Amino acid sequence: MNTRRCILHSDLNNFYASVETLRHPELKGVPLAVTGSVKDRHGVVLAKNMQAKKAGVKTGDVLWQAKQKCPGIVAVPADFPAYLHVSRAVREIYARYTDLIEPFGIDECWLDVTASRNLFGDGETIAQSIRETIKRECGVTVSVGVSWNKIFAKLGSDMKKPDAVTVISPENYRETAWKLPASDLLYVGKATAKKLAFFGISTIGDLACADEGRLVQELGKWGKVLYDYANGLESSPVRASGEACEVKSVGNSLTCYRDLSEEDEIYMLFLLLADSVAGRLAERGLGRARTVKISVTDNDLTHFGKQGKLPVMTRNAKEIADCAMVLFRALSTNGKPVRALGVSVSEFSEVEQLDLFGKSAREEKLERADDAVMKIREKYGNLAIRRATVLQDDRLKELDVKGAHIIHPAGHHEE
Repeated sequence: MNTRRCILHSDLNNFYASVETLRHPELKGVPLAVTGSVKDRHGVVLAKNMQAKKAGVKTGDVLWQAKQKCPGIVAVPADFPAYLHVSRAVREIYARYTDLIEPFGIDECWLDVTASRNLFGDGETIAQSIRETIKRECGVTVSVGVSWNKIFAKLGSDMKKPDAVTVISPENYRETAWKLPASDLLYVGKATAKKLAFFGISTIGDLACADEGRLVQELGKWGKVLYDYANGLESSPVRASGEACEVKSVGNSLTCYRDLSEEDEIYMLFLLLADSVAGRLAERGLGRARTVKISVTDNDLTHFGKQGKLPVMTRNAKEIADCAMVLFRALSTNGKPVRALGVSVSEFSEVEQLDLFGKSAREEKLERADDAVMKIREKYGNLAIRRATVLQDDRLKELDVKGAHIIHPAGHHEE
């Protein structure tokens, strides 16, 4: 009997753009960009299809930049409820094969199919079956990596795109994975890749064969983690669907298409960000937060940050935004215009913190209002209901802050 673990990593190809092509068949084969605000020429590219990618369009490009690179590109506004609908349909397909499904964003999942091999065949057979079923039933394509650990499975799904299956096994990983750049390894960002390059480590194989003690000396505990990753020693489990995972913080951030200099503009942006954060707190049942943290980037791209305690734990958007504004005013930004803002909350508790007189009627009313807003947005989309403060200001009403990010202790973000 084969007792070795069998882990899949499934990555939906060009997901947002693929869903938009399903919704608009006339756009098939046309360079396509999914953007924030299409009405505004400064909308940012959130996703693109293969035709746009070949023309040099990148995620994060401002729309006018994308049009310069690809004059025939068509821009469509992002519709996150539609993407979530398809994502859920895909996960229902995964559930036919295993209940060990761990999301890594809206378009990626790890699956542990170790026990499923007795019913459906080996890992590659299962991966091919999943790939074909998703294409047939959902109309989108997926790339799947097959390995004995999560890191190499993720690496495999990135190697062949679109619509492919790649197996990285104990027998072939030296020939398959070690030749790839170190930056292809999960969690090796630009800064870490630059540090590794300084020590002469340019490939995953270089990292695997490096002196482990030297890596720890130069990179701390992270050096040991990366050494294990490169050598296929990662062994973290795939969490079962619905299994609780401790969440360290919930936050959201936004880079503005123009600099903000007025306090009322900054406060309204904090309100937008706090709305999405409060919604995710309620959605995940995380209770109330004690700490608020803000990040600020000025127009010289200088970064500032500050955090503080809330007087009373809360999950109300306005109270989070009010605290964020107090923190902002306490920052020394030299009066420079703001390019980007971020808000996050942490230290959660489901136990209500009562003041001397118990929870106020005002607080109860605010929380009921937040719950009602969240239900409306879940049913009709993020733009179905907006704060009047924002809608009254033409400068900011086109901004649409989507889902908050979740930060787990392991460090990865869930969008």
